[in-house]
Amino acid sequence: MTLRQSARADGPSSEPKLALGRTTSVPALVAKIIFLGLMLGLAVATVPALISMRSWMMLSILIVTVAAAFAIYTTRRCVPAKYLFPGTFFLVLFLLVPVLYTIQISTTNFGDGTRNSKSDAVSSIVAASVVRDDSRPTYTMSVAVPEGSRADDYVLLLVDRSSEATYKGTSDGLSALASSQVTMEKGRITAAEGYRILTVQQVNSAGDAITGMSVPVDSVKGVAIYPSGISSAYTGTENLVYDSAADTITDRSTRNAYSPKMVNGRYLFVDSQGKAVSQQSWLSSVGFANYTTLFVNPSIRGQLLTTSLWTLFFAVFSVAGTFLAGLLIALLFDEPRMMGRKVYRSLMVIPYAVPTFIGFLIWSTFFNKDFGLVNQITGLHLDWFGNASLAKIAVCTANLWAGIPYMFLISTGALQSLPKDVVEAARVDGAGPLRLFFQIKMPLLLVSVAPLLVSSFAFNFNNYNAIALMTKGGPFSSDGSLFGGTDILISGIYRLAFGGSGARFGLAAAVSVLLFLVTALMAIIQFGYTRKLEEVI
Repeated sequence: MTLRQSARADGPSSEPKLALGRTTSVPALVAKIIFLGLMLGLAVATVPALISMRSWMMLSILIVTVAAAFAIYTTRRCVPAKYLFPGTFFLVLFLLVPVLYTIQISTTNFGDGTRNSKSDAVSSIVAASVVRDDSRPTYTMSVAVPEGSRADDYVLLLVDRSSEATYKGTSDGLSALASSQVTMEKGRITAAEGYRILTVQQVNSAGDAITGMSVPVDSVKGVAIYPSGISSAYTGTENLVYDSAADTITDRSTRNAYSPKMVNGRYLFVDSQGKAVSQQSWLSSVGFANYTTLFVNPSIRGQLLTTSLWTLFFAVFSVAGTFLAGLLIALLFDEPRMMGRKVYRSLMVIPYAVPTFIGFLIWSTFFNKDFGLVNQITGLHLDWFGNASLAKIAVCTANLWAGIPYMFLISTGALQSLPKDVVEAARVDGAGPLRLFFQIKMPLLLVSVAPLLVSSFAFNFNNYNAIALMTKGGPFSSDGSLFGGTDILISGIYRLAFGGSGARFGLAAAVSVLLFLVTALMAIIQFGYTRKLEEVI
């Protein structure tokens, strides 16, 4: 008898059994299977949409994420990664992906008039040149798709309104359709052999794909049939024709040829004299042109520099002003001999408890020129929001009111956490109130509040609410400036991206990237000084 046979005969069975791991339970295993199944299902459902949108970056992130999840959670190894993966995933999704997407947008001319592809732009330009020919037939129209073909393989089933002849129209041309093959009601085809008629809802959903169709009748003269609405079509003539081989648009009447050329950050079809056939452009990569515009264009460069200096001043003043005021009040209320300290501290928190949205709106009414509280109390008749300097004073005042309670709270907490023995030892050594504060309390206080001051600076550097709710960035000059008198960088970026004069997402993304880099650099410098302060203490 061999050793293996003896073990089988005398000892417990050595056959493999189902193992869930040392800490895995059946419910946990089921939950893991459900989680991975849902993740895989969502990924499979999302991939076609990402491919159709040509969002290759998001597709790559999705594939890497799903592969990493299966690699981590289907093995007994990588135990630390099982806990780190969720946090890392959401960090990448909500922080890294937006940053990368913003950088990508900053290298394009994305904006109003440049949202679509070049082929869509060409189709739009050519379609806009169509001239309706009333001497030719008009048609009632039904939209269909051949049975067994793609859902977007549209065919126009047409009925001549004068002769009631039936036709089939595609991008290849117009062909007759025997009356025996169709069923008509009220002059419109409602059924056809080999075709499935689309409903009104389906035609509306198809949208531009159908309205952009044309059925050539005479390609030499540019005569074609075009849809008009969802149930009719007309015959028209294209005045412009696109040559894909030469990448030119030619005017049939004047024989002028227009080629694509970059004009002010947008591609337009222009002739040899620089005249554009249309202002319709398309989405394209412009490299670092947006960044170059910010630093080369004298007008934009000057506005950006002025706005950057005001943004820096606004952030520094807001942090320094609120901290000093909050600290002085906290020192006042820290005096043990003061009566009613708890009541006063509670009252100081009230502005912090009021929602910022409401607080800034109330302050905007205080500075109203006609019935504002400030003008009534002081007897002045200043147009606070009509002058850039006065509007900045109003914004800074309101922001101080909103920020002082927060600084008061953190200063009070820091003062109460100071080691009592150090303070008492300094007093025994003969330190007076000023020396005690500046040489003992203040350095210890800064160790605690310095990181909060850094975060407060970053917040005020991007404090969009204060500007939007108080002045909306105004006052604005009449010379078409990109930034208003009180705009900080973040509010100016918003206006560039969503402004009424035309969205310029690419340029706004370039400013956003610069703002991100500046904020990150300043935060690194500030945290470096914070660490040095801790080393000294």
